[in-house]
Amino acid sequence: MGVFQSAWEQYLALMAKSPVACAFITVAVFVSFLVTWAQFEYKMNCKPSEPPFVPYYIPFIGSMVQFGMHPINFIRENQKKYGNFFTFLMFGRKMTVCVDIDGNDFVFNARHSHVTAEDAYNSLTKPVFGADVVYDVPNAVLMEQKRMVKAGLSIENFKSYIPIFIEETNQYIDKHWTKEEDTVDMLKAISEMIIMTASHTLLGPEIRSKLYEGVADLYHTLDGCFTPIHFLFEWLPLPSYYASDKAHAELDGIFGKVIKERRANPDAKHTDMLDVLMNAKYKNGKDMTDKQVGNMLIALLMAGQHTSAATTTWSILNLADQPAVADKARAEIEQMMGTKVIGKDVPEPSYEQVKDFSVLDNVVRETLRIRSPLVEIMRKVIKPVAIPNTEYVIPAGNYLVASTAISALDEKYYKNAEDWVPSRWEQSDENEGSPDKATTDYGFGATTTSARSPNLPFGAGRHRCIGEQFAYLQIKTILYVLLSRFEFSLDPKRGMPERNYQSMVMLPEGPVLAHYKRRHD
Repeated sequence: MGVFQSAWEQYLALMAKSPVACAFITVAVFVSFLVTWAQFEYKMNCKPSEPPFVPYYIPFIGSMVQFGMHPINFIRENQKKYGNFFTFLMFGRKMTVCVDIDGNDFVFNARHSHVTAEDAYNSLTKPVFGADVVYDVPNAVLMEQKRMVKAGLSIENFKSYIPIFIEETNQYIDKHWTKEEDTVDMLKAISEMIIMTASHTLLGPEIRSKLYEGVADLYHTLDGCFTPIHFLFEWLPLPSYYASDKAHAELDGIFGKVIKERRANPDAKHTDMLDVLMNAKYKNGKDMTDKQVGNMLIALLMAGQHTSAATTTWSILNLADQPAVADKARAEIEQMMGTKVIGKDVPEPSYEQVKDFSVLDNVVRETLRIRSPLVEIMRKVIKPVAIPNTEYVIPAGNYLVASTAISALDEKYYKNAEDWVPSRWEQSDENEGSPDKATTDYGFGATTTSARSPNLPFGAGRHRCIGEQFAYLQIKTILYVLLSRFEFSLDPKRGMPERNYQSMVMLPEGPVLAHYKRRHD
């Protein structure tokens, strides 16, 4: 006790004599304590039965800062050190990274009894989508909800969506791009085009008509909960949670009124997702509740909004950077449609024609490869699970992280992988990994079982995105209109934007400036 008392007296004396030196010593002791604690914690986490653990110097926080600043570099650097399976600490969570095609397959096709998406994402998605839909229901119910939605993504409905995509895109252009040429925030413009086209085709004209009356603001409020901080700090009483509850209450009223009006007029024909969900039934014969219908509509719009906006924006930026590809796309379109395509009054392509716009198809495909909207896909381990062909067993409580953004940029699979080269897809699927085409029906229709591929922008397995065809159709139609009406170039001061890793979806770093110039005969 006397030793500690003497040290304390010396510390007080030093503080009185030299506060700066005292502060320096205090910080040094504190940092030393943190590092020692972190090293002890790190050694406790290192177990021979588990993948290598990435060292860190801040207890509990772990590698969160390094991962958050540049996840792709973080994963790449540690993949070189530890191989395709390793674990890091992120704010108390143990994240086991599984990369390359074997890692992709392991995460996407892990047994649902051992690994779930619901436990990984529900705290993030429930405040946005609402209760009793998507990850807030048992997996069997989610598979039924996906089946219901897939029924609305029919070719018949797709054919009716083409003129709506064109109409909404032209309306936006005529209202906001009024000059002969101008520099605009392309991400903002494309995001608004995406929400207008998606809301009209999926939510219906009644709800689309209310976007300018505040509904878009309500969506924006919900979107405020879709951030990394809400995944990491779900227990915090964040103001965005209260705002989300209020927004949901208002949307419930809006959706409820539209649903009630439609039920009162059953003979009126509709081809949107709202109509499909209103008439859908679970296997036990029960209908979706009106609240579930509304929340599913929110989920459909919000789930695809960022990813489609990001992909369309990156596509335009790359076309602006490589105008020869844009010219090639226009030439193919004109040859296919048998007429010149220029200006506003362009012919309306059919569903089959849009589907066969191969250059635009390759543009979207290559954009999804080089700028995958999602850097990581997560699952939570609820029972210990062994990694095939290794000695590793991942304990319950860990999160699994797959990153197809890593394998999609791997020179092992794609020559000049960091370069945007749409023509690489003209030959075949030679770089798509496993030729295994086996399928499984998880409850929403047959889907490819194997995930041993370096490029999985829409995921794989039971949680594979069912909106792929809709996304391609929407993005390609918007690109068709934009390329018909404008020439694009990058802002000379900014050039090609860097990737923004601070959002849940990999968007371009803003402001995303690009220049448009009207095309004339």
